[in-house]
Amino acid sequence: MQLLIHRDSRPWQLQVWISFLIAVFLCAVGLANFPGQDLERAFMVMGYFFCLSAAFVLTKYLRDQEKSKAEGKLTDTPMFKLVVWGGVYLAMRLTGWGSWCMAINETYKASLGVSWLYLITCSFTLAKTLRDRHEADLSEARMAGRSARSNPGRAGQEAGTALEQAQPKRRASQADSAAARAIFNNWLSTRRATQRADQDPELLARTRVLDT
Repeated sequence: MQLLIHRDSRPWQLQVWISFLIAVFLCAVGLANFPGQDLERAFMVMGYFFCLSAAFVLTKYLRDQEKSKAEGKLTDTPMFKLVVWGGVYLAMRLTGWGSWCMAINETYKASLGVSWLYLITCSFTLAKTLRDRHEADLSEARMAGRSARSNPGRAGQEAGTALEQAQPKRRASQADSAAARAIFNNWLSTRRATQRADQDPELLARTRVLDT
């Protein structure tokens, strides 16, 4: 039975990357033109990075948990679960609280919040897309390994076919080289040089052609 490997289409992958880059751009522009103090801007930058890393970690944790349930084995400890969910909670809570309490324009505050939530959403989507591609690559590698083990003579057969295809080209090249050298020897024996051989430009040029 042939195993079907799921892969995301190229338009979908392109859309995911474009959305993530747009979200990063909007957040970068919003933080670069932040109307508050430098310390407040630094706090927001750290909060955005904290949320971004926490989103990727949570996505990996949830995917590993789903895979471990399907395989019937435990992969992560309860302490790691607490660290993951606690990190996500603190990142979202602190960043949201900080942006809410800052004395800046309400419209600018709302634009920062929207771009922040857009970045988190795109982070989850990008993490899922990258994990799907990784697992598809692993599945293809496993299938290739199984095919090689089940057909051990196939690789040798393909190598033999390639060698048979290369033999006529090799013989033709050898025949052309032998013919060219015979012509050169005949020409050399009948040539009447009036100067030294190492100073004859025509002789040197034909010798270089044969050497190459």
